[in-house]
Amino acid sequence: MTKIQPVVLAGGTGTRLWPLSREIYPKQLLCLTDDMSLLQNTIKRVGGIEASLPPIVVVGEDHRFITKSQIDELGLGASYTILLEPIGRNTAPAIAGAVEYINGLSSDPDVILLILPADHLIRDVGAFNEAVATAARKAAGGAIVTFGIEPQKPETGYGYIEGDDEGLVSSFKEKPELGVAEQYLAAGNYFWNSGMFAFSAETFRAEMETHAPEIISAMTEAVAAGTRDGRFYRFSAEEMERCPSESIDYALMEKTDKAVVVAADLGWSDIGSWQALYEVLDQDENGNVCQGDVVLEDTRNSMIRAEDLMIAAVGLEDTLVVETADAVLVAPLSRSQDVKKVVDRLKREARDEFKFHQTVYRPWGSYSVLAIQPRYQIKKITVNPREKLSLQMHHHRHEHWVVVKGAALVTNGEKEILLHEDQSTYIPAGNMHRLENPGVIPLELIEVQIGSYLGEDDIVRFEDIYGRNE
Repeated sequence: MTKIQPVVLAGGTGTRLWPLSREIYPKQLLCLTDDMSLLQNTIKRVGGIEASLPPIVVVGEDHRFITKSQIDELGLGASYTILLEPIGRNTAPAIAGAVEYINGLSSDPDVILLILPADHLIRDVGAFNEAVATAARKAAGGAIVTFGIEPQKPETGYGYIEGDDEGLVSSFKEKPELGVAEQYLAAGNYFWNSGMFAFSAETFRAEMETHAPEIISAMTEAVAAGTRDGRFYRFSAEEMERCPSESIDYALMEKTDKAVVVAADLGWSDIGSWQALYEVLDQDENGNVCQGDVVLEDTRNSMIRAEDLMIAAVGLEDTLVVETADAVLVAPLSRSQDVKKVVDRLKREARDEFKFHQTVYRPWGSYSVLAIQPRYQIKKITVNPREKLSLQMHHHRHEHWVVVKGAALVTNGEKEILLHEDQSTYIPAGNMHRLENPGVIPLELIEVQIGSYLGEDDIVRFEDIYGRNE
């Protein structure tokens, strides 16, 4: 019996959904369409596939703990694996690494790998399951299957797949101009490129050895030299460094003669922009999508999302407004693809807003920056029950901790003290220290940092239960 091995690619950054999506907390981790993240919805969806094996998730180092936390919320127990990419090298190496890892576990020819991006919306799960079953049959016969989404309009934000009457792929097309997209739609044999694939490990490896031998060779070594870290398996950074960075379309799909397209009408969207999200969400009688605390007057066909503050809008039309704690985006909704240009500029100017939110998540909880000035910084720190920070020291800053909720077990130099609400401690620069939550409710405290340098890289770790060295 054919078994399906889901492989979920969760390494993207989703820059076109800034300021909500950031490099350290990207699109796949956000709750955009319901109360679960896109990643969680993807993991839940593959659990309903007939003969599905426990999922394997490929993710970058920066996102490993929040990814694990979100998957654990689904209650899968031990039934999943997270593969860590120490270096981002695009989709071809990520997929090749997953194939080599799976091949090392089992060479069962009846296993078909199902490659899925973590950040897509699929509303028709029944149609998805039917398409997977069709793709698995074709993949078992030696095909490399790509899922082609039946186009609903002349979309310029997607790549296209051209198929013939037999379902064989004739060509892949880059994102077209509007006139060309209209021609594709009229032709009837072009599909949106979903980035989803199905194949056997044997077929994939043989085709990669023919068309992308440097990638499969490097990733074979990266897996062989990788290391197990609890729930995680980390590819070798040294071997990945020599791996070319290429998309799976360019490295393999555009070159192989085994590519087959399965047409699918799934209620699919890659949610690649704010306009794409606007189109899949429910709109009110004036064509508006409102999320959060929003008050509108004489506003039409707009998307307004408030995260922390109330937004009042008057007389807007076809407008996008997104508010977060540290940034506000305003643009014509039709130009939401250009948000990437803002992110590129923030990167060039070395601003933190492209990478971090005001709240930063850590494996033990999170911290929020409340105020920052040249010589002091104030944070709210939340530590989850039974979790603890690393044993560490700072060269350039002193810290004052005030507990506002729960209990804190504090290592401060040679002393270990238990603090309750409205109690505090002072940690001078150079003192080895650690913060732990021994209780069953979240610990919240206010941290005031004072010093000549307040950067997160002024941390010397001596011991860390999460295996972090940085």
